[in-house]
This record gives sequence, structure tokens and C-alpha cells, in this order.
Amino acid sequence: MSNNKKMVDAITARDADFAQWYTDLCLKAELMDYSDVKGFIIYRPYGYAIWEGIQQDLNHRLKETGHQNVYMPLVIPESLFQKEKDHVEGFAPETAIITTTGVEELAERLIIRPTSETLFCTHYQKIVNSYRDLPKLYNQWCSVVRWEKTTRPFLRGKEFLWQEGHTAHATEDEARKETLDILDIYRDLGKELLAIPFVTGKKTEKEKFAGAIDTYSIEALMHDGQALQSGTTHYFGQEFAKAFDIKFQDENNQQQYAYQTSWGVSTRLIGAVIMVHGDDEGLVLPPYVAPTQIIIIPIQSHKEEVQEATNHLFKSLKQAGFRVSVDDSSKSPGWKFSEYEMKGVPVRIEIGPRDLEKGFVTLVTRYNREKHQVALNEVTSIMPQMLRSIHDALYNKAVEFVQENTYQAKTYDEFKAYIKKGGYVAMSISGEEAEVQIKKDTTATARVLPFDQTLITKTCPVTQKSATQTVWFARAY
Repeated sequence: MSNNKKMVDAITARDADFAQWYTDLCLKAELMDYSDVKGFIIYRPYGYAIWEGIQQDLNHRLKETGHQNVYMPLVIPESLFQKEKDHVEGFAPETAIITTTGVEELAERLIIRPTSETLFCTHYQKIVNSYRDLPKLYNQWCSVVRWEKTTRPFLRGKEFLWQEGHTAHATEDEARKETLDILDIYRDLGKELLAIPFVTGKKTEKEKFAGAIDTYSIEALMHDGQALQSGTTHYFGQEFAKAFDIKFQDENNQQQYAYQTSWGVSTRLIGAVIMVHGDDEGLVLPPYVAPTQIIIIPIQSHKEEVQEATNHLFKSLKQAGFRVSVDDSSKSPGWKFSEYEMKGVPVRIEIGPRDLEKGFVTLVTRYNREKHQVALNEVTSIMPQMLRSIHDALYNKAVEFVQENTYQAKTYDEFKAYIKKGGYVAMSISGEEAEVQIKKDTTATARVLPFDQTLITKTCPVTQKSATQTVWFARAY
């Protein structure tokens, strides 16, 4: 018991200080460590394995829909970066610039990529000549650098890992469809892998991506009632194509500018998983993204029957395709239980001599700590359904949380009261003037314009002008 307590005391309670709980958990669950440069973290094996799980799943989804992986250079010539005016203005404060080799000044300064639109555009300008060359459905997995002032592991860093898709199309309809299809892929990734119900919709003009015509977002609601923008898709139209002269000859032998999209998710998704599902004892990982789905802990592992049962079960589960490990180290069972609770392993199997006499083992599910007595020879066969039920329970709990913390406001006082409680607040507003005032008064920002644009009130509660759009607001990371 003392060992358990020691492990749990290592993290702050969520409701006492959510930000500190999050930081404690990132460190104690061995997801990351701080490097010698502020804002640049070390991804430890366990944290990187979660990212690999996300990467493998999403990579499969993208390839199934015809996307190809490429890799663009790390650096962008400054003159190239300056080509799209809105784009460069949006990223100028965050750019890291190489000016010297250490021996001599560079003839042209080099931007370390904060995003790669310009690199893809110059490449497309060279390789797209005819409608037969389209569409180009390219994606890359890489890191980017943005010189953020305030950093937090996984959520906001000066360097982070992500995928960025950049596509070129012959028609507006095809490009717009791509933008929304990717949004659906991201939403499905949340539901089917991460057990997170993303709210989706369009960004307001004020919140959209620099250089985009339309930006769409997936938003997740954290345990503390704050929202987290977890991924975005952008419809560029022909804005970048005109800036970079990306033209093609159409079927009527006419020169046309290409239509483009861009989209991405990052290691911020790891932060979302931590904050949506974690509890006061540590991580709670959804089983399909967990690096280790099952941990087997032998009790009195020196006994021959325990060793035999452990080896047999490990091989059986491994052959069935589960990510399973055995901890037969000299640490006490209580310490091990606490350690794997901290790491959020979905299922713990305890194999001890007493249970084995009756042909049973004990299964403990991490998300609710329920114990199940299961016949040793049935463990492998019941495991698919057990993991599915864990995943569904986590997803349904998260859906419930979103529903319980989503409000509609008909007056500004109502809005302020709801925002103070935390969660999403839907309100119909007149436009950017109201949006700016709301942020000034409450620090809440526009998260999405929902696809259902039914007005809640005819008049904007903030400006008293005619309401033109319904917006979901929240305080956000």
C-alpha cells in the first residue's frame, strides 16, 4: 500500500491544479522529458510509441484514400516564404531563421519550416502541367518549428511532430470535397482510435488559417472544460496557385490555376488523450492506441506453475496479435500495479498460485479498476470483446461529458455564466465585432461554426445587431 501511495502522490490531483496534474503525468508516466532548450521536448519511448500508433492508423487511412507520402526540405528560402502575403504575415512572429553557417553569413536567410505550403507550391509549379497530372494528393510526416512564447508538453512547443497534407486539384468542387473528406477522416480517427468525440465545423474569418479561404477544425473538450483544437483542414482555392503560378492545361486546352488544400494533426493529439481520459492515478489509454494493451504480472513468479501459466498466456496473447508484456521484475506486486495504472495500460492480468489452483486468473480493467475472474484458457478468446468494451466505455463517457458541458446562450449574461463553468457555449452573434468583445470580456474564443447554422436568437446578445451566425465558443488551450 505504501508503494502505491508513493506513486500516486507523485501527481497532483486533477481538480486541485489541472495544469500541474497534466505536467506531473507527462513526466511520471515517462512520456517525455525536458531538453536543455525551452520548448523542445524529448519524446521518451512510451510517449513516442503513442505517436507511432496514431501515425500508423492515420497513415493507413490516408493511403487507403489515395494519398502518397513525400518529404520536403527542412528549410525555406526567405524570398520563397514571402510570396503569399497573408501566409507570411500569419507566421512571421513564430519563424526561426538561419542567418549564418557559423563561419560566414548566408547570402539568403533560411526559414526553418513552420509549415510547408510554399515548398509544396514550388514543387507543384514544376510538375503540374496538364489536368492529367491532377489531383496531387501528397502528405508528409515531419517536425516543424514555431517560436511559441508559452509552451506545454505535446500541446504547444517550439518544435512538434505532425503530418501535413498538401493537395492540388483541377476543380473547386474536388478541392472542397477533399477538405471535408479529411475532416471526416480526422473525426473517425478520434472516434475509432482515440475514443475522443471531436466537435467539427468551420472556423470564423478571424480564426482561420493564414492564407486560407476556409478552415475547418476538430475540437476536443478537456476534463477542465477547456477546448483543444486538435487538427485542421484548409481550403485554399486558387490563392496559393496564383501566388506561385501553379497552372495546368484543362480538357479544353485552356490554362487554369489549380485549386489547393492543406491539412494536419500533430502530437497535440497525445495531449488530448491524456486530458480527456486521464484520472488522479495517471493515464487511461484507449486500448487501440495503447503501446501495451495487456500487462501480465505473475505473483510469486518463482513458482513453476506460475511461470508456466505466464509463459503460456503471453505466447497465446502475442500470437493472437495483442500488444502484451510481462513484468517479472523484483519490484513488489503493489508497486507494479500502481506503475501500470500510472501508465494507463488498459488490462492487467494477475497470475498467482491460489487462482491457478482453480484454473483462473484475475483481470483488472484500468479505466474502472474492476476485477474479473476468468478461466486461464478463456483469456485470449475474450480479449477482443474486452478491449472493445473498454474503448466504447471511454468514448461514451467522453460523449456524455461533452453533452453535459455544452450550452446555448440567449443573453450575454447567460453566456458569461456558462463560460465560467467551462465547456462549449453556442450563441448567435453578428460577426467579428462580437467575437472580439467576447474574447476581451471572457477570454473565450470562437471554436467552430457548426454545420447546422440555425440561429438561436435573431439579435446578437453582445452587439444588439442582427445575428448572422451561430458560433460555439470555449476557453481553449
